Amino acid sequence: MDTSKIWLSPPHMGGKEQQYINEAFLDNWIAPLGPNVNFFEQQLEAFMGQSRFVAALSSGTAALHMALVLLGVKAGDEVLCQSFTFTASANPIVYLGASPVFIDSESESWNMCPLALEAAILARLNAGKKPAAIIAVHLYGMPYKHDEISAIAEKYDIPVMEDSAEALGSIYKNKPCGTLGDIGILSFNGNKIITTSGGGAMVVKEQAVKQHAIFLATQARDNAPHYEHSQIGYNYRMSNICAGIGCGQMEVLPQRVIQKREIHSFYTALLDNLPGVEVFKEYATHSLSNFWLTTITIDTKKSSGRTAEGLRLAFEAENIEARPLWKPLHLQPVFKNALYFGEKVAETLFNTGLCLPSGTGMTDIHKERISSVILRYFN
Repeated sequence: MDTSKIWLSPPHMGGKEQQYINEAFLDNWIAPLGPNVNFFEQQLEAFMGQSRFVAALSSGTAALHMALVLLGVKAGDEVLCQSFTFTASANPIVYLGASPVFIDSESESWNMCPLALEAAILARLNAGKKPAAIIAVHLYGMPYKHDEISAIAEKYDIPVMEDSAEALGSIYKNKPCGTLGDIGILSFNGNKIITTSGGGAMVVKEQAVKQHAIFLATQARDNAPHYEHSQIGYNYRMSNICAGIGCGQMEVLPQRVIQKREIHSFYTALLDNLPGVEVFKEYATHSLSNFWLTTITIDTKKSSGRTAEGLRLAFEAENIEARPLWKPLHLQPVFKNALYFGEKVAETLFNTGLCLPSGTGMTDIHKERISSVILRYFN
């Protein structure tokens, strides 16, 4: 039997990526910019729709940083950030000398809790600190409760940065995730639903904002024959080679969403009847997840002592990668002094949850190996 490593979410090439890269080499478009960058942005704009404009950048983290800059976040400000997420959602706040204020999740979408969000806003206003922005995340591809979050943001006049790093292809009320907030963020890291090796993008509502983002992302070079700079800029533009990978990946993106959802259905059929195991599913008919990763929680009181960590170790023994859910940022040592609002929803999810292998290159043999581990562990 094949015993090679089954990874959590490895890159999956579609076939055309090499063609775009070869064309870049043949035309000597090895410099940072080139036709692949422009075409990749056009593909993304067509996919997102909603009259949005896309700037391709070097990473999702760079896109998060640039978005905060465009929203005017500065040193001394406070930014409200979902706690249950990867640290890249919050790190750029600190880059700017601002402070993250972390918000708990709610149990349906696992994303930012509207009640905790409003409580945090009121508490900070009472302390004389109006938050400068809100960072809400579509965790594991599951759309956050946009209507509720947006209503609160509008009530207190606070812009929303929509972290869609894990949610390309997810939909909320017929609108693609990434087009819901004031600025949307995408990631094309190697483990995402499509990849550019490393890369990200910013989704904005106006062409002028896109152009300003590109200006800042290319070292803010003024229009002059020499190098003239009147603003601080960044080296954040996506390379033409990486964009070539993205161009090929965009051709298979709809197929990848279907494949991710089929993997989720495979796990649902396998796990739904196991005591104490709950597969994370869509919480409303208007919310469609790309199921970037299929995730579960295990209630040890109902599972005869079986745990998420026990299952992870059982997978590890068979050369299969599974991973705990994100550790909430308010529990991370680097953010130990940050403010936090909410209960223990995110903490409980971290303690009881597991991400299951969800690569779109998964074969029937892979599924047999995964099924065997699960059934042995729970039998």
